[in-house]
Amino acid sequence: MKKFKLLSWNVNGIRAIQKKGFVDWVLKENPDILCLQETKASPEQLSEELLNINGYKSYFSSSIVKKGYSGVAIYTKQEPLKVERGFGIPRFDDEGRIIIADYKHFVLINIYYPNGKKNEERLQYKMDFYDAFHEYANNLVANKKKLVICGDVNTAHKEIDLARPKENEKVSGFLPIEREWIDKFFSNGYHDTFRIFNSEPEQYTWWDMVTRARDRNVGWRIDYFFVSDNFKKNVKDAFILPDVMGSDHCPVGIEIEV
Repeated sequence: MKKFKLLSWNVNGIRAIQKKGFVDWVLKENPDILCLQETKASPEQLSEELLNINGYKSYFSSSIVKKGYSGVAIYTKQEPLKVERGFGIPRFDDEGRIIIADYKHFVLINIYYPNGKKNEERLQYKMDFYDAFHEYANNLVANKKKLVICGDVNTAHKEIDLARPKENEKVSGFLPIEREWIDKFFSNGYHDTFRIFNSEPEQYTWWDMVTRARDRNVGWRIDYFFVSDNFKKNVKDAFILPDVMGSDHCPVGIEIEV
């Protein structure tokens, strides 16, 4: 059995975070796999330093509908057997939100899930995306695949997962419809890895920059690592790294044994 450390981080612009010491942080933190969301760039816009971090292979999925929007990436020490960039549904794949790496012992799904705050149309898009993802994940599990799913889910699940639940009951990210979807997802045999190990309140991964909410820890826990039931026993730890600066989100991580 070998231990692996996986990290996930919504960086809110990979070129912006590069200027804040991102590459040095990666080399110091030394994850086996690092998943990024909201890179806001395609590979041709990136420097050699970002494309080829020492010791890592990198894979990117970027939006083809709008430049500088969305985008996900995987940096990995071990080369995956294959990498895909979508569920096979153009409506969702074209926004560059999905990257899937097939490793020998598990399939890693890195997703920047949509935000539903803009309007009703985007909220519907978010819910449709959730359902498409759920079906995709279920199909993989039905084919005996073990899943590790990470990313910015853009929804806090329970009242413990945000500082001000009452004030946000009618805000996308904590709407009953969004929270019910997470309930349904978990009841289908998936697990929130952080809550396997930690049931404490005030554990957040995103803070509003405009109101300097991070200084007061008025946050939301909207970044997750999920695993399918058939991989739960392989998860040895799950954690949040709230002291890592550079984005309005902080990294989250797990340790697995395979």
